[in-house]
Amino acid sequence: MLPFPLQIQPGLPISEQVVYAVKKAVISGLLKPGSRFPSVRAVSQELRIHPNTAHKAIGVLIDEGLLEVHPGIGTVVGQLPSAPSAKELKLFAGQVERLVVEAKNRRLRLDELQAMIERQWNRLTTR
Repeated sequence: MLPFPLQIQPGLPISEQVVYAVKKAVISGLLKPGSRFPSVRAVSQELRIHPNTAHKAIGVLIDEGLLEVHPGIGTVVGQLPSAPSAKELKLFAGQVERLVVEAKNRRLRLDELQAMIERQWNRLTTR
């Protein structure tokens, strides 16, 4: 059993879905820093995906610092960064812009969008 929930959805790259599910589990506290993370083989078998796909997702998570590899121990969940870098803030601003464009395109009001964001924020930080 994987320590994070994921139901593969068609139309999105599976590796990106795995990365997102792990990030969500770390942010929400489901996965704790220092806890062991399953191997590429275990992830690929459990999700019934190609091992290369699982390897790609785990590689991204390692590159982003959410997972750490310790020789003799295995892969463990890393610590969340204390603050975003300037580069990360710039990338995030682009994501926010896309969200705002989509919200305006669907005729959402600012207060409706803020309420949705606040609900999600609270849902992920109440564990």
